[in-house]
Amino acid sequence: MSTPSPTPAHRPPNVLLLVTDDQGAWALGSKMPELHTPTLDRLQQEGTTLERFFCASPVCSPARASLTTGRMPSAHGVHDWLRPEALARAGATERPIDPDFLDRAVGADSIAQMLSRHGYRCGMVGKWHIGSSDTPAPGFDYWWAHQLGGGPYYGAPVWEHDAASGRPTVPAEPTTEPEHLTDAITRQSLDFLDRVHAEAAQAPFFLQVNWTAPHDPWLDGNHPRELLALYDETDFPSVPAPAPHPWFPAGSFPRAVADRHGALAGYCAAVSGVDRSIAALLEDLERRGVLEDTIVVFTSDNGFSCGHHGYWGKGNGTTPLNFWEPSITVPFIVRWPGRIPAGAVDERPASAVDLLDTLGELTGATPREDPLRAGRSLAPRLLGDDEDGAARDEDDEAMPIVIHDEYGAHRMLRTERWKLVLRRDGPTELYDLGEDPLEEHDLSASAPHRARLRELTAELEEWFARHETAALSGWSSDVDGSGQMAPRG
Repeated sequence: MSTPSPTPAHRPPNVLLLVTDDQGAWALGSKMPELHTPTLDRLQQEGTTLERFFCASPVCSPARASLTTGRMPSAHGVHDWLRPEALARAGATERPIDPDFLDRAVGADSIAQMLSRHGYRCGMVGKWHIGSSDTPAPGFDYWWAHQLGGGPYYGAPVWEHDAASGRPTVPAEPTTEPEHLTDAITRQSLDFLDRVHAEAAQAPFFLQVNWTAPHDPWLDGNHPRELLALYDETDFPSVPAPAPHPWFPAGSFPRAVADRHGALAGYCAAVSGVDRSIAALLEDLERRGVLEDTIVVFTSDNGFSCGHHGYWGKGNGTTPLNFWEPSITVPFIVRWPGRIPAGAVDERPASAVDLLDTLGELTGATPREDPLRAGRSLAPRLLGDDEDGAARDEDDEAMPIVIHDEYGAHRMLRTERWKLVLRRDGPTELYDLGEDPLEEHDLSASAPHRARLRELTAELEEWFARHETAALSGWSSDVDGSGQMAPRG
């Protein structure tokens, strides 16, 4: 196992984890020339980009739970986006989803708990949407949270914040945020950095910044005019506009379908708003002299299609639920000067479940033993120590990189060449990604591919048997993409 060099201050590096909402891997300036993201461009120039990074589930709540625990949904019980009724309200008599259920009920470790045990000062600002957000999740001592999982950018529902403590008021009281939400998240993130500098200058920090952008709404004045103006003169030539896919329900995203330019302008303006938010955070860290000692990670919870493949949305943007590449691929950039190569692009697949172990190895923190955790550390790849480009097991033997995804009773296995999608009820899909990268020709009913289908099916079933529990498994769930009221188990 590779050990990073110590920072000049002889303490572990800080960690700044930046997470957007519904940002497809295609929505980076390196792939979308019309997108205005100078700060993300800078991060790519100064860090390493994992070109094919996959979420664990193509919808927000299970994807976020997997990102923070390293477990698949069938090992943590969150299988769909959590509905507003499932989240805590001040004075509520029922709290179906406690903020600590991942730790208390499921027994999963988390990034914040791991780093907190290692002496980090931990803060979360923005969208949580893994459980109730009126009190901090375990490991965090600074907490400024959106009440729900989305909503308007002006007048956003948040929990009232105690400016003196850096936590929600007790008891938590719902309120609305008058400032544009992305800018408010910037403000509170800077407040956390101020506190760290003033109160714990010798301790490393972990700050997780969770924007709701670029999740809709995109229209109706939800984004500042100066950001929308960046897109007045483009028709977004890099974004494909094929005919609607047969699985894309009529009437879905009607305003986006009717006003492609307006919706894309709003989507891109939201990304540009995040970009200037990141610029403010980097500038603050640079001014304090700690940017070079900070690991900066940028990613998103799940992918998204703005017309790609003939649909708008993510995994629940179609019936049946889908695992097409726009839904499951997200950006992933890591910057750590002097340790992680600048301007590098790694095209080998990787998964969001790898993040916890990766940050553990990069910082020297140790996660709790967890046989259900599905990830493996990407640190050797990021540090340039994995010279032959192969993933390694405990015996140091080369293994192929296989990606898994799930959404309720729907599961996916993806190798370099093949993608298999199994559904308990619904069609099976098999794609030869080498010959058909756009996933247009399903081979699951093709006689010449029956042996391949059997082989991959057995592999998928065997893998999930090692990364699920009967009580938490989504395979017997009734998840349909319309939201979840409580975790399984």
